[in-house]
Amino acid sequence: MAKKQVLGIFRTADNAALATDRLKEAGFAGSDYTVLTGSPYPEGAFGEETTKHRLYAFPFFGAAIGFSVAILLTTGTQVSYPLVTGGKPIIAVPAMAVITYEGTMLGAIIMTILGVLFESRLPRAVMGLYDTRITEGYIGIALNCPEERLQAADLVFRQAGADDVKHQK
Repeated sequence: MAKKQVLGIFRTADNAALATDRLKEAGFAGSDYTVLTGSPYPEGAFGEETTKHRLYAFPFFGAAIGFSVAILLTTGTQVSYPLVTGGKPIIAVPAMAVITYEGTMLGAIIMTILGVLFESRLPRAVMGLYDTRITEGYIGIALNCPEERLQAADLVFRQAGADDVKHQK
């Protein structure tokens, strides 16, 4: 059961919202379609499911790794090359604090950048259907559906007032 993509192009937001409602009535899951628009609309304006993200976890994970590496690096360096001066301890915490802070920040920043790329699904190896009219103000609804339901999806889009319907070849 191979899945194909169908793209419905709508001139107005009302028609696009009607199409998402009709898709749900026709038995398509909310995770099967994506609303594509070049204009800012509130999240869930077309009745689509809100996507869950985990971007908040990436900086914490990166900070923990950066902190651990910085502590290991500074402690390991001071123990490997001991420099005893005037009876002071070999492991100097004030000197370690600066490097630990910088390592923590570096780890958090790098993992945040990677997290943004990951959560944005970039780079995208395979692009789906797209129409340049979407950047001109039209609204597209990209639906992934089984081949045997392509005609039903096409009918739903056309009944909802789609200006154009494209099929994946």
